[in-house]
Amino acid sequence: MWKEVLSSFFYIALELTLLFILVTFLVSVIQMIIPYHKMEKWMNHPNVWLGSFLAVLFAFVTPFCSCSTIPVVVTLLQKKVSFGIVMVFLFASPVLDPTILTIMTAFLGWKVALFYTIITTTLSVAIGLTLGKLGFEKQVKNVILKSYNPEKKGFSIKQAASETLVLMKTVYPYLIIGAAIGAIIHGAVPTSFITQYFGGDNWWLVPIAAIIGIPLYIRLSTMIPISQMMIAKGMALGPVMALVISSAGASLPELALLNSIFKKKLVAAFVLSVISMSTVSGFLFYLV
Repeated sequence: MWKEVLSSFFYIALELTLLFILVTFLVSVIQMIIPYHKMEKWMNHPNVWLGSFLAVLFAFVTPFCSCSTIPVVVTLLQKKVSFGIVMVFLFASPVLDPTILTIMTAFLGWKVALFYTIITTTLSVAIGLTLGKLGFEKQVKNVILKSYNPEKKGFSIKQAASETLVLMKTVYPYLIIGAAIGAIIHGAVPTSFITQYFGGDNWWLVPIAAIIGIPLYIRLSTMIPISQMMIAKGMALGPVMALVISSAGASLPELALLNSIFKKKLVAAFVLSVISMSTVSGFLFYLV
């Protein structure tokens, strides 16, 4: 059993490492080219749909975890970017990560990755604009923080390699943890156990997985290899994706930060929105 666990671990870890280095380097190069100061202005475009598209694009090229998204949100609000557009960015940024989407494609297939991208993009826009329309902007506290102001960088292969190394130091341990857990599930957890308790079309598994994911604070990079093994063992795709999205979309540390800039009503609306986004996504994966 342990031989199979170790074999699975080294295979998963090697594949994750190669994908992570390649895609992270390419993203670092893209970030040097994109003018962030102009992107912020474009997000405040009078056309709300164009602004939403740019918010999603901004979220895609700034692959932050849920906590590190908060300083950007504060800066956008300070610069008077439309509240609804800022909320689109808040929901999209933690779940739309080019590195993770590449890993997801490799481990779960391009169809799952494409459908995941479409669902998370659509729901991020819908929920963000809805919160804006419902007047939740009044639930923002008057907070003054040091602005997040990334400087425009020139193109440099050396700088891109340096930023890739820095990101590896912070994220790579989570990849290895995910590979280890995935390998243990693959080699040590009986398929019958997963199939009996988490398999089949039990609809109630989706909302439960969405709720459980909130306090876990698991990075997407950790969840992808775990998800692959749980699906391979017989767990249905719906609850797996609900868990993936909720654990990436919100966390207890993020909620603590949000509580400092949002009033309780908006924090509660945010949590319910993430749970709804995860649950709807899980059910859609069931259907498709």
